[in-house]
Amino acid sequence: MDDSQSAGLTRSVEPRGAQFTGQGRILLTLCLAVLMVQVDTSVVNLAVHAIGVALRTPMSTLQWTVDGYNLTYAMLLMSGGTLADIFGRRRIFRWGIGLFTLGSLVCGLAPGAGALILGRAVSGTGAALLVPSTLALIRVIWPEPRQRAHAIGIWAGTNGAAFAIGPPLGGFLISVAGWRSIFLLAIPLGLLAAWLARILPESADPGGRRLDLPGQLLAGLGLGGLTLAVIERGDLAVWSAALSGLCLAGFLWVERRAGETAMMPLTLLGNRALIGVMGVAAAMTFGMYGIVFLLPLAWLQSNVLSVTGAGIALLPMSLVFVGLSHKTGAWSHRFGARPLMTGGMALIGTGIAILSYTQTGRPLWLAETGLLLTGFGMALNTGPVLAAAVAAVPTSRAGTASALANTARMVGATFGVAVLGAVYDGAGTGTFGFSLAMRIGAGVAFVGALLAARPIP
Repeated sequence: MDDSQSAGLTRSVEPRGAQFTGQGRILLTLCLAVLMVQVDTSVVNLAVHAIGVALRTPMSTLQWTVDGYNLTYAMLLMSGGTLADIFGRRRIFRWGIGLFTLGSLVCGLAPGAGALILGRAVSGTGAALLVPSTLALIRVIWPEPRQRAHAIGIWAGTNGAAFAIGPPLGGFLISVAGWRSIFLLAIPLGLLAAWLARILPESADPGGRRLDLPGQLLAGLGLGGLTLAVIERGDLAVWSAALSGLCLAGFLWVERRAGETAMMPLTLLGNRALIGVMGVAAAMTFGMYGIVFLLPLAWLQSNVLSVTGAGIALLPMSLVFVGLSHKTGAWSHRFGARPLMTGGMALIGTGIAILSYTQTGRPLWLAETGLLLTGFGMALNTGPVLAAAVAAVPTSRAGTASALANTARMVGATFGVAVLGAVYDGAGTGTFGFSLAMRIGAGVAFVGALLAARPIP
């Protein structure tokens, strides 16, 4: 939604306390919710080993523990933004908090793997409603571009802070209170965020939009079936892959008939610049999420580090990302987004390639070198990817392009965990399997670098 649309909201109610002097409290509320979601994302990877031991689950279940969240988040992200515009950003924000908190409670009390995966899916649904609503609210509450840029900078910094806080916090909680504590921690945070949300102004801008239910259903079945085919084996994988192909073909047919009201207007598929950026975004998270899933698991399975040590060992990558990501705006303005994306993806690929030469994460100095390069590459790439997605389309489509880029990121994350986890498990969860998985992750990152470097007419 552009600035002119923001000024012409169809309904807007200003609650008590939401004047200029209350904008700090509003931003605190939005950032607290985002912090809750992002910390959860980063700590769960440290818990999968403890979950596997406690619930006696195979690798595929551990993958679903992570991907149950990633998949629902990826599938529903675009619809979450649409629902916020139609029914009200504050309303959908609060629904998102409620679902995320409920999912965390189910996970924390889960008697078995099935309930745990269900809870993760509910949490992912909540995140898909919550995160787009926060950005939409920022755009409405801060209409002046400079103030809005400042608010978005703080919002983005919260994401980075969560990336740094999550691993050591998760390692500490798991070692002291067990794996369930990382999910139960979200409950008081969710209740606090829901209580604070009463100060948010309500706004909506339906603009004749509607929820694309057929497109959403077919896209979800297609992505879910493909993920199932990668993680599982045997006849189930074959049938899942076939179902996925049919659903994705049906999705394209439904979206073509829907025209400009589609969840993903197919006219955007002809935008080679946007498609290239989405490919880069997916390649970036494919390798990175594969690392943060497999490396702590390998360390813990091989008794290289304790869970607290694994959380601390991941910290340098997080700190490099947080420390440099705020500089990429100026660097992108000076050098251009494409060189930063190309260099960032090349660094990610190099870092993962270095990890492939370790013995399931040993020696630690070599693994840390790979992590530092990966964090540096993520810092260079993340901001320019989103900026390039928005720049690739007319202003009227900026929101859709941003949502597509973020969806591509989560799809890449989902398949990174699915594919690299399946390779690691299939090769025996040892040094060979770890090295093979990392080489595949590095290869995908280098393909992303080629996509970023390729000039688009």
